[in-house]
Amino acid sequence: MTTIGLLHPGEMGAAVGASGRARGHRVLWASEGRGAETASRAAAAGLEDAGTVAAVVGAADVVLSVCPPHAALDVARSVAGHGFRGLYVDGNAVSPATSREIAAIVESAGATYVDGGIIGPPPDKPGTTRLYLSGGAAERVRALFEGAPLEAIVLPGELTAASAIKMCYAAWTKGSQGLLMAVRALATAEGVDEALLAEWHRSQAELPKRSENAARGTARKAWRWVGEMDEIAATFADDGLPDGFHRAASELYRRMAIYKDATAPPSIEDVAKTLLREAGA
Repeated sequence: MTTIGLLHPGEMGAAVGASGRARGHRVLWASEGRGAETASRAAAAGLEDAGTVAAVVGAADVVLSVCPPHAALDVARSVAGHGFRGLYVDGNAVSPATSREIAAIVESAGATYVDGGIIGPPPDKPGTTRLYLSGGAAERVRALFEGAPLEAIVLPGELTAASAIKMCYAAWTKGSQGLLMAVRALATAEGVDEALLAEWHRSQAELPKRSENAARGTARKAWRWVGEMDEIAATFADDGLPDGFHRAASELYRRMAIYKDATAPPSIEDVAKTLLREAGA
């Protein structure tokens, strides 16, 4: 049995922790400063509350960071500050450059770094979600989840290959959803939304439904995707490619952050109006 310290068990993190528990590992989390919803989610996943981050770090063989990308560096600094010397896995949607920065932080305290990138929904059954891993100790992490609902895959090549594939994948999935919503907002502003939908039904039959699904599926999560779009944009720029589209997607999702605590997902018509209202149109 390996003791895994899971930091910030949101919907994805709790499900990843449950996958570790399914393999017989002890999975710890820290309730200090966290809300009742997080505590309920962690309990349902079978995670053991260690109270504080210091207690988690002190007991864990492996620390797994699964948090919004804007918090990834701070989480790494916190763990390094507690002198962690085990295996540190960053499973966040960050650019290769940010991943290398995280590696430097945790390695300076004596930890071994593994880069990670999660693709798919919170894993509750096999075949839905992959944890891509890269780095010299990636195989050790893969073995922890062998046979679990979360499929762990080791990538050859650069230390940051796992972050790179996550950036490429989300650049399309989350980026294209942002573009569809922006197009619907533009059509609304210009008074041609009904005509656009009629044309789409004739020539791009899947787009009306895809734009509706984009609004319903992303709105309450949009606040988490602002930082992810920024990380994707930085990845494009670092490789000499234009980064403007994903900078724009970041702004779109920032405008949608008002839906974070919505009791029901909004329609695409509501989202279009929100995007325009936030722009002052």
